[in-house]
Amino acid sequence: MKKITILGATSTIGINTLDVIKLHQDEFEVIALTAHTQVDRLAAQCLEWHPQYAVMADPDAAEQLEHRLKQKNLSITVLSGVEGLSEVASLSKVDIVMAAIVGSACLLPTLAAVKAGKRILLANKEALVMSGQLFMDAVHQYGAELLPIDSEHNAIFQCLPTGNKTVQDNGVSHILLTASGGPFRTYPLEKLGNITPEQACAHPNWTMGRKISVDSATMMNKGLEVIEASWLFSALPEQIEVVLHPQSIIHSLVQYIDGSVLAQLGNPDMRTPIAHALTWPKRIVSGVPHLNLAKIAQLDFESIDLTRFPCLQLAYDAMSAGGTSSTILNAANEIAVHAFLKRHIPFTAIPKVIETTLAQLSSRIANTLEIILEADAQARNIAQEAINHYR
Repeated sequence: MKKITILGATSTIGINTLDVIKLHQDEFEVIALTAHTQVDRLAAQCLEWHPQYAVMADPDAAEQLEHRLKQKNLSITVLSGVEGLSEVASLSKVDIVMAAIVGSACLLPTLAAVKAGKRILLANKEALVMSGQLFMDAVHQYGAELLPIDSEHNAIFQCLPTGNKTVQDNGVSHILLTASGGPFRTYPLEKLGNITPEQACAHPNWTMGRKISVDSATMMNKGLEVIEASWLFSALPEQIEVVLHPQSIIHSLVQYIDGSVLAQLGNPDMRTPIAHALTWPKRIVSGVPHLNLAKIAQLDFESIDLTRFPCLQLAYDAMSAGGTSSTILNAANEIAVHAFLKRHIPFTAIPKVIETTLAQLSSRIANTLEIILEADAQARNIAQEAINHYR
């Protein structure tokens, strides 16, 4: 029986992971569940799954959770903060760590899991975007096993040769990342400035958290995926292309030099890549309905309009610049998206805040965690200053 820690258990990925595990309770034991501030939801999960550990990133929320669990007579160790997250990510008894915390907060606990040599199911983009070379070096140094959960990266993983999951020496020409285009693929450009958070969070195909939904609407989500793909599969920027595919049925493709193109298809449901990675190379039932191509009938593809989606170009530029540029990009984006969700800036200001931050903060060689965290903090301050001009 495999023992698992779920970082971000109350997120969409965390909930879907528990849904898959529920179908295979004879194969998995939940050791630890974590959340940020959602005490009610994590308490309900603890009541159902009886983990040995529960962690709240927020200390006040941890106190509330501990009180709630004692009322239910549940003997569960409650921890808090990044220390608690890192502890349950590196427990000796844990085999698998689902890294599903949204944003930069996932970096340190995921690195703790890497250094403990775990099988890591990486649903978080920011850990690799912030610290790509350092992160991948640690994976190799500590013998961790890294399996991608993003539907696009999981699709690429499945389309590469078994046993060698990089593009090097495999006859790969290009990686083709598909993008739905989000809710504003055909929205009038002149009206983008009036978009509300509710509109931006209404993704046509996927059920996701608010931050990721906004990233999808700006196409920054795809930009972060391009950077993540470059690290996961040792691909050069020019080897990664993005193509619009509104139906979200083909999750990504790998093009080979002989003209072959391999694609992974499936209904837009995160339980498919989660199930794939939980027991890879073995396949298990995910609970996702089988794909009915006759019902779908049509698959469409379009080129990307970078005028509509400037965040994607910013991500390519940051990846090409190297060093801490992608760390700066990610930090500025998190601050800008948060400000948009709070209605402090318009939707169209998100790429402007990111561009301003990248222009004001010079990139450095990202060879230590201290440098990466310093760049992250500096970028957040500069982005916040840019946002203050809108208020």
